[in-house]
Amino acid sequence: MRDDVVEMFEPSALAAAVTELETDDAVYVIEDLDQEQQAEVLKALPAEERAALLEGLSFGEDTAGRLMQRDLIAVPAYWTVGRTIDYLRETEDLPDAFHQIFVVDSTYHPIGAVDLDRVLRAKRPVKVVDIMDSGLRRVPVDMDQEQVGYLFQQYGLLSAPAVDPEGRLVGVIMVDDIVEVIHEEVEEDTLRLAGVKEDDLYDSVTETARTRFSWLLVNLGTAALASLVIAAFGASIEKMVALAILMPIVASMGGNAATQTMTVAVRSIATRELTASNAARIVWKEVMVGGVNGLLFAALTGAAGGLIFQDLGLGLVLGAAMMINMILAGLAGIVVPLGLERRGIDPAVASTVFVTTITDVFGFFSLLGLGAWFLL
Repeated sequence: MRDDVVEMFEPSALAAAVTELETDDAVYVIEDLDQEQQAEVLKALPAEERAALLEGLSFGEDTAGRLMQRDLIAVPAYWTVGRTIDYLRETEDLPDAFHQIFVVDSTYHPIGAVDLDRVLRAKRPVKVVDIMDSGLRRVPVDMDQEQVGYLFQQYGLLSAPAVDPEGRLVGVIMVDDIVEVIHEEVEEDTLRLAGVKEDDLYDSVTETARTRFSWLLVNLGTAALASLVIAAFGASIEKMVALAILMPIVASMGGNAATQTMTVAVRSIATRELTASNAARIVWKEVMVGGVNGLLFAALTGAAGGLIFQDLGLGLVLGAAMMINMILAGLAGIVVPLGLERRGIDPAVASTVFVTTITDVFGFFSLLGLGAWFLL
């Protein structure tokens, strides 16, 4: 939608619109333009705003530098409350909206921040350094935006100073921008679970097919593994066709149970709620959940299978296979994302293929193996 609207503007009109935006929003608007369009828009901007946007575009995508606003209020530590208030009244080019004033030292390193309400309540002779909050959470400009979002969530921040590699104050990141980042990251992880990306709708056929091909190829290999398990029990299936009829039930239940666990695990890893310190407890909990659901569905499917096929042994085998696969599904749904994350692989991208393979393979193996052992 944004791209469609932007394309309707001439470069001069777009430049005029950009000047009315905060610098972070302006960067967001023009960052997806092609180089020629960017050059035309930047050329039409005043020199000062052009320099600010070029600086913003110089930072890597998905970094704090792209999120930060350059417009902020910073005062020296030796200023008094009265001088600060006078400065705010006399300055014409203040940011459109702000609620904090940063306090900096002589080298422009942020040493604290003061909320506006605290400034207004303090006496004029009081120095800002005496009423500032020194517990700042500084954000390096090259920090990944997902980490920035985690920082805001973890500490309940409304804003945070952005600093360059030397620790100097260069911008401020506001919570409204972080809310959007968190939404984007969640959406991105959700799409990755399906092996697709946000731009698929607008990419060419060739590009979309190429990006989806790799994981489909991996899925083909894992599906072949599940087929090998079935082939190994071909003789058993020929003797008892009921096993073939019941196979999809066991595999599907395990796959869905694992997907539920995996979705929660991937989100928890992304938000740092699932860490090495609590992993063992969460893994055990998911195994227990799998066991409880496995027991319930084992009783349900086992009884139904025994009645439909008039075979108590078949019902018991089906129930046992269901129990085994549901427990394994809970274990795989949590362990696979943790293992991928430990190896530096994005669990949102790779988990689905491996988890569904595990539940398919062990679902088929448990049903066919138990059937061959006890029924034939």
